This record gives sequence, structure tokens and C-alpha cells, in this order.
Amino acid sequence: MRASDDDRRRVIEALQHHTQVGRLTLDEFADRCDTVLAAKTLDDLRAATHDLPELPASPASPAADAAGTGGNDRHVLLVFAVALIAAILLGLVYAAFH
Repeated sequence: MRASDDDRRRVIEALQHHTQVGRLTLDEFADRCDTVLAAKTLDDLRAATHDLPELPASPASPAADAAGTGGNDRHVLLVFAVALIAAILLGLVYAAFH
């Protein structure tokens, strides 16, 4: 089945959580984000998290519903942007020395 943008967003959020708790390094996070962005199917998305434990489903809190999720979306986008820039820079450095 084809992956949607929401599917990709959820996987990136899960990867961010695993990075925050120390299961992934920033380099691993960046590599897996590249995999997620290139994913066309749900199986492709699963490849980015196959070795990580499932996250428990977290019920939405009433405070979060009242405040909206705009701040969280900006945080995820910021983390993603930093990871993407780091991956590009690593690629450029690698290409320059090989």
C-alpha cells in the first residue's frame, strides 16, 4: 500500500522520540529520515523502524487539543530540517574526501 504524507510524518515523529531517548544517534536519525522521505510504500516506512520497539499509543490530552499542535509541528519541522542539513553536509564532506 502507498504511504501518505501523514504516514511519513508519524514515522519521523517516532524516530525523533527514539533519538530523544537515546536509541538512535543524530546520524542514524538523519539516515532514517532520508529513508522515510524516499518511502513510497508502508513496507518502505517499516524498514526505517524495523529494529526499534513499538511506541505505546498516547491518548491526546485535552490541553493539547485546546492549544492545537502548531508548536509541535514547528518543532518536528525544525528537527527534520537540522537532520536533513546534517545529512547533506556529511554527504558533501564524504564526497570531498573520497
